[in-house]
Amino acid sequence: MKHTALHAGIPVILLLTFACLTRFAIAQPPQKPHPTGPWMNTSLSPDERADLVVKEMTVDEKVALLHGVGMPTDDPVTPENAPSNRGVGYAVGVPRLGIPGIDMSDAAYGVRSSGVNGRYSTALPANVAAASSWDPDAAYEYGALIGRELRAQGFNMTLGGGANLTRDPRNGRTFEYLGEDPVLAGTLVARLIQGTQSQNVIGDLKHYALNDQESGRNAVDITISKRAARESDLLAFEIGVEKGQPGAVMCSYNRVNGDFACENKWLLTDVLKKTWKFPGFVVSDWGGTHSDVKASAAGLDNEQPGRFFYEKKFKDALDAGKIPQSELDDHVHRILRSMFADGVIDHPRQRSVIDPFAGFETARKIEESGIVLLKNEKAALPLSAAKLKTIAVIGSHSDVGMISGGGSAQVDPIGGNAIKPAGQGATHWMEEIWFPTSPLKAIQARAPHATVKYDAGTDPVAAAAAAKGADVAIVFAYRWASEGMDLKDLTLPHNQDAIISAVAEANPHTIVVLETGNPVTMPWVDKPAAILEAWFAGSDGANAVGNVLFGTVNPSGKLVNTFPRSEADLPHPTLKMPPPASSGFDGAATPEKWAAGLPPFPVAYDEGVKVGYKWYDAENKKPLFPFGFGLSYTTYRYSGLQVTPGEKVKVMFTVANTGPREGTEIAEVYASLPAAAQEPPKRLVAFTRVKLNPGEKKSVTVEIEPKYLSIFDEQKDDWSLLPGEYGIMVGGSSDNLTLKGSVNLK
Repeated sequence: MKHTALHAGIPVILLLTFACLTRFAIAQPPQKPHPTGPWMNTSLSPDERADLVVKEMTVDEKVALLHGVGMPTDDPVTPENAPSNRGVGYAVGVPRLGIPGIDMSDAAYGVRSSGVNGRYSTALPANVAAASSWDPDAAYEYGALIGRELRAQGFNMTLGGGANLTRDPRNGRTFEYLGEDPVLAGTLVARLIQGTQSQNVIGDLKHYALNDQESGRNAVDITISKRAARESDLLAFEIGVEKGQPGAVMCSYNRVNGDFACENKWLLTDVLKKTWKFPGFVVSDWGGTHSDVKASAAGLDNEQPGRFFYEKKFKDALDAGKIPQSELDDHVHRILRSMFADGVIDHPRQRSVIDPFAGFETARKIEESGIVLLKNEKAALPLSAAKLKTIAVIGSHSDVGMISGGGSAQVDPIGGNAIKPAGQGATHWMEEIWFPTSPLKAIQARAPHATVKYDAGTDPVAAAAAAKGADVAIVFAYRWASEGMDLKDLTLPHNQDAIISAVAEANPHTIVVLETGNPVTMPWVDKPAAILEAWFAGSDGANAVGNVLFGTVNPSGKLVNTFPRSEADLPHPTLKMPPPASSGFDGAATPEKWAAGLPPFPVAYDEGVKVGYKWYDAENKKPLFPFGFGLSYTTYRYSGLQVTPGEKVKVMFTVANTGPREGTEIAEVYASLPAAAQEPPKRLVAFTRVKLNPGEKKSVTVEIEPKYLSIFDEQKDDWSLLPGEYGIMVGGSSDNLTLKGSVNLK
């Protein structure tokens, strides 16, 4: 989703003063008597309550619930959007019946544009960082924190919940998503949605579907077989819908097999609403609606942020009989049902002053569990503060802050962009924004007796000179990414590869900390002693990185995306870019322009189900770092594999901590299918986190969902579990599966 206006932050001292003065002084408007009606009976089901409301609504009230009223953040205050919280989308409610408006905010890794109202929010680590913890419970807490802060700021619907798979690691929104595997991504996004909706906020699952590149996203036409789609990207959404029960699903900008996703009957009705029995509503991505009659029949329930098609055009089509009344009522029912099911009617939102620092601990703990230790030669990490006299900290503005991901996910930093002069730290669309969390200060705090020097890392010679002679050199390197763009390649920008090489040659005790949302190539990988992937680390990222560097925290994160050696190893070595005519609409786009859409350009997903590690396995390509990989400060041993058939295949094994430190191992279970399935060599089918003290061992049991062992049969239009022998592999990463067994299924 794209939104072009971001707002300046407020200096921290002003924010805190505001909070203190207004905590007891905010005037609340007089409360009107709450409307009563049989639909307010909480003993009835959400469907029953929605049906009762639909019967009381006029046609105008129904149609008004199907669209937005502009972009409240940008637009002048009008009677329609005045009750909104000035977010990015608002659908008016029906006050006479007690139905509030739906107030929407972007909230991928925190509530966006909070600075405009002085209610700053926590920036959690980017979604890819949280996913790297492989922790469903952490995903729930992630969603719950966002839900609490949305409600505190006056919103009752999130626009987070990204589950698109990493088909191409150059996608500018890779940091917003949960990796390349559908079982992992689907499981985690389901828990995130559950956490958000526990706070009486409507959850969202996006971008449905196959919106796996940003380049020409409004025009690209993805061609893919139904089987490949259902076994890859759509499987992540299927798990998210079935287990997360989101109130809303956001359809994407792109076309799929010829039709725009937001008017694609196969996606919205045949699969989502009929096969998956999704009871909630489909909301368009912002400006992703292209018609009234076709979109309505296909299953689009709500147009955002405006009303090109779902107001006057919709009513005219309704009057002409082109849209049946039953179709209108179904749209309205679905929206109301989600409002009842997620508690936004029974628990009205009420704005409050929040502590913008309260979520820092949650953000830090999630970041600590998502940091991935990629290399650690001769136990270079953890650092011992007592043994260090001199430390060189180099690069990436690490004296003042850490980078964040851009676009509609962008969270306003408290006090503004950390690399801008005081008072000038405004956040702008498509601009690098740095959170004021200083790695330099975090390192100084953990090594108080050492001399810690900083070099900006802009010149290889100067950086090498700063590193030479230091007990340890820590290089921070970054690659910014954002919605609305894809990366041209996977290399580090600003000559950072040369900086790292120069520092590592000058000092054998060099540690590299990567701040990225995407995999990156590493021509220098053999030179430093240790490499940490810290991702976009959130509001308290520096303390999380400091705790891992100095061993307060034992790293347990594992990669959710394969790191390739070069772009040549990708399924599509050259990212297909749109022709100029398909680059974007101008600012005066008319409904007619939107209806026609930009000239399509085709992208064939001819790799099919071979996404991520499945591609590398099938093509015998050795990656730089494989899916599921991550080191620890301790060691683990797997033993005793037992595989038992049944309604769900049961896999039992033992994990032992054979090292000197407490740690958490992520145990990964993969399966190979019978040859008749014609599938890649293996697929992830289960995973679990195992916390172990030194010398401790635990028996682990996981059950495999039958669907995760199945193929999608296009002839049956359903999942099919083939008879035959299934290999079962267990271990610590996709390329280190020390336990192997099999099971015959009939």
